[in-house]
Amino acid sequence: MTAERGMVLAPPAGIGVVAPRSPARGGARPGTWRAWRARGRGAGALAPVCADVAAAAAVAGPHGAAGLIVLAALLALHTAGGLYQRGAVPLTGALDELPRLLGHTAVAWCVAAALAPGARPGVAALVGLVAAQTVLAGAARGLVHRAGRRAALRRPRPALVVGTGPAGERVAAVLAQHPEYGMRPVGLVGPVPRRLPEIAPLPVVTSHRDVTRAIVRYAVRDAVFAGAPDEALVRLFWSRGCAVWLVAADPADAAGATGHLWGFGCRRLDPPKRRGRRGARRGKRALDVVLACGALAAAAPVLALCALAVRVADGPGVIFRQERVGEDGRPFTMYKFRTLRPADEREAATRWSVAGDRAMSRVGRLLRRSGLDELPQLWNVLRGDMSLVGPRPERPHFVERFTALYPGYADRHRMPVGLTGLAQVSGLRGDTSIEDRTRFDNLYIETWSLWQDVRIMLRTTAVCLRLGGS
Repeated sequence: MTAERGMVLAPPAGIGVVAPRSPARGGARPGTWRAWRARGRGAGALAPVCADVAAAAAVAGPHGAAGLIVLAALLALHTAGGLYQRGAVPLTGALDELPRLLGHTAVAWCVAAALAPGARPGVAALVGLVAAQTVLAGAARGLVHRAGRRAALRRPRPALVVGTGPAGERVAAVLAQHPEYGMRPVGLVGPVPRRLPEIAPLPVVTSHRDVTRAIVRYAVRDAVFAGAPDEALVRLFWSRGCAVWLVAADPADAAGATGHLWGFGCRRLDPPKRRGRRGARRGKRALDVVLACGALAAAAPVLALCALAVRVADGPGVIFRQERVGEDGRPFTMYKFRTLRPADEREAATRWSVAGDRAMSRVGRLLRRSGLDELPQLWNVLRGDMSLVGPRPERPHFVERFTALYPGYADRHRMPVGLTGLAQVSGLRGDTSIEDRTRFDNLYIETWSLWQDVRIMLRTTAVCLRLGGS
């Protein structure tokens, strides 16, 4: 047994729980369509919506305005009823959702019959329409759930199991032996047991600080409580963007379960809804998309000139790609104009600063000073990897190192990482204090508003015009 910073490693023995792996090996490759979809921003997240729209179009489409009302009401009811809630575990199937589908469809058609002019189907016709649409939606959702289970089996998401006693061991073993539930255990959370589990070669995380480090290190997306949940720990997982699941290891505690993990009753614990904050975040994303599209179009000639200058001065390989850590510790591939060719991948991942390197060409130095080397990151913003404003993303090597050294560093990942940020416009660019950057980044998150983003973007423009880049 070895211990380091609160993480106790059990000796590999037996089978049951797989050994922990790094996010790059265990999850989707950053920067690819598959990774984008795995984060819930691709087709997988829209599949249930598409299934419902297809069923509604097939049945309600011929009814004109009434059909549009049915579709709008149905999407609103499904959203409010949690039928579009994303999660790693396929706890429910189409048959489990059938009662809600039937009820929502009936309400939607009643609303359409009351509001749409000329849409007054008889009782028998209304019952037939509701039944047909419910059956079609259930069948379409069944196909979606089947595809989801296959995807979960191929690429289960990293998860922490909270509980180091027998219950936690059993739950971890079940998750490892049944990847179809979409989760792969990478660690246990709780006090170090007197006897380490013989079948679980997993790290035991003992403190909240080390839980945060583990979330970032392994790109953890789910937390599974194998006992009574600790409120502070639940809030910590919520703040890191993790889905929280409560598993009843004892059958007597299974009341209220909405599904099961290989016979263990299970339900999801969701944070209290904060509608104002959620709406503001959607506004931030909308602002990102609109401004990034406009900036890419307006800067197209500048992008072309920069690419040509790099190609002429430094040869082929105009775009530099590098893995960075984004919101909730998720890795992604960030794009920049190449200003210096690294000796190898290790140097690119672990060298802190190249600003004073004499091998840098005049073009590279100018791009860095002006900040023009960052322009390709507008594509990252458009894809959803980044925001225009937020804490600057860092490489995994330094994220792990700084998380251990600076309290609050991991908290920077509560918000989307950005092209620029409060720390950068305050002069903390390049080789400056990480402690100061951490403080500025967390201040930005705690006091965030859309107007603050606009102010930071205006200040960034002024800095770039003064050639104040890094």
